[in-house]
Amino acid sequence: MTGSAVTLEDYAPGGTLRVAINHGNVILAGRDSAGAPKGISVDLAYALAQELGSVPKFVEFDRALDVSSRAEADVWDLCFLAVDPDRAQVIGFSQPYVRIDGNYLVAVKTGAIVPEDVVEQGLKIGVVEGSAYALHLSRARGAEGLVSFASLAAAKAALAEGAVDGLAGIRQAMEAVAATIPGTHVVGKPFMEIRQAMGVPATRMRAHAHLSAFLARRARDGTVARILEAHGVDRACAVMPDDQGVG
Repeated sequence: MTGSAVTLEDYAPGGTLRVAINHGNVILAGRDSAGAPKGISVDLAYALAQELGSVPKFVEFDRALDVSSRAEADVWDLCFLAVDPDRAQVIGFSQPYVRIDGNYLVAVKTGAIVPEDVVEQGLKIGVVEGSAYALHLSRARGAEGLVSFASLAAAKAALAEGAVDGLAGIRQAMEAVAATIPGTHVVGKPFMEIRQAMGVPATRMRAHAHLSAFLARRARDGTVARILEAHGVDRACAVMPDDQGVG
């Protein structure tokens, strides 16, 4: 489907492209000195809005769960989340555009050095409720060891207090936590590859079809790689159209 085959109305029946920004993913979104959203999600939203002849209006959320749980509430028209089969029941995902590692952070005293050690030892692992990695791990062996928290800050506090043996999350976030809690380290091998995509409410089928075509074009012409690199992410993490998958 070409860009001319869809209009702003297909994406945003209300006439304004409302873009959900998930601040729970520090790789994709942040805030500038004035407090306005910035990052990979913001740049991609502007690229799509330009193609639609529009300007995005950002709707900010603290967690991925806050975004996905409101997919049918008509509060956003475009989102940036990791592809997950549970979320796909209400969200029409594009092809993935970037790979992000999901890693464990554990207390060094556990002796865990690979993800399999975490499962074999039955370690208690803190996760943020509704996150892509929490959904993935809840369907995997060792799910009984997961402990859900409302935020990463709460999970981090539980680890510092010894209430859990470790955390699971985006590698960069886990590295940041490890730097603040002595006696912890990030397990080097990822337990999953998180594939991030753009999404629309599942009922907007014309927009859904266009979204993957849009990202395929932007991946091929180097736009996605340039945006990633501009925000400190290796362009090699970009997912090309012939390298799709769900992580």
